[in-house]
Amino acid sequence: MGLLNVLTGKSLAIIGSGAMGSALALGLVQSGKVKPEQIVASDVDEHRLSQLRPLGIQTTADNKFAVRQSDVVLLCVKPQVMDEVLADIEPVVDPKRHCVISIAAGVPIFRIESALPEGTPVVRVMPNTPAQVLAGVSAIALGKNATEQHRQIAHEIFNSVGLTVDVPEKLIDAVTALSGSGPAYVFVFAEALADAGVNLGLPRNIALKLAAQTLLGAAKMLLETGKHPAELKDMVTSPGGTTIAALSVLERNAFRGAIMEAVSAAHQRAKELAKD
Repeated sequence: MGLLNVLTGKSLAIIGSGAMGSALALGLVQSGKVKPEQIVASDVDEHRLSQLRPLGIQTTADNKFAVRQSDVVLLCVKPQVMDEVLADIEPVVDPKRHCVISIAAGVPIFRIESALPEGTPVVRVMPNTPAQVLAGVSAIALGKNATEQHRQIAHEIFNSVGLTVDVPEKLIDAVTALSGSGPAYVFVFAEALADAGVNLGLPRNIALKLAAQTLLGAAKMLLETGKHPAELKDMVTSPGGTTIAALSVLERNAFRGAIMEAVSAAHQRAKELAKD
C-alpha cells in the first residue's frame, strides 16, 4: 500500500489533545490526508476539546469510546499518565485492528506492548515542538509487532506536521537530545543573535526578524541544496572578510564543542529518564 492512500478509509483516535495532539489534528485536516470525520479526539480538558471542534472533528472525554471508533490510536499524553491511559484503553484495543502510536518521551515500546493485548502493533515516535507550526521533524521506531504498513501509516500521519525519519528504538534517546530538545538550543542562539543586533543599535523587533529569517533561510538551504554545512559556510566566508572574523571568535570560544557537549548531556538525561 502506497503512502498516498495508506490512511484512506481509516479512522484515528487522538488520545490527549494538548499542543502536540492538537497540532497533529490540525496538520492532518489541513493537509487533506484525512477528513475531519475520520478523527476523534479525547481529553479530560473540555477547553482543549472545544478548540478542536471548529476543525469538524469529533471530541470526547471517554478514551475507550475514541479507541472503539478508530483503527489508529495516537497516544499524545504525558509520560507520567501513560500507565493510567494504557490500563484504561486495554480492554478495547484489538491487536488485529488497531495500530498504537505513542509520542511519549521516555516510554519504551516494550512497556506499551506489555500493557496492551498480546500482538498489538506499537510504533514509537519522537516529534518536536515545531510540529505546532507544521515544520517539525519526527523519528519513527517500530515495535516487534509493527509491519511495513504500520510504518507507512506513522510516516503519513507525521509528514502532515513536517519531516519524518526512521530509526531503531535504541537511537530514540539520541533523537530526543538532538531534534527533540534542539528547538531550545536554536531559540537561545536566535535570542543571542537578536541581542547582538540590539547591542549594535538595531530595534529589537527588527533584530528578531533578521535572526529568525536567517535561521529559517539557512535551514532551508541545508535541506534543499543537500550540500554539506561546511560547503554552505564557505560560500558566505570571504578571505579576510566579516564572516571569518566572526567565525574565529566562535572557534576560540569552543562554540561547536559546547553544542556537542550540550547534546551529549541531553542524551544522558534522556537515558536516565527512560530508566526512571
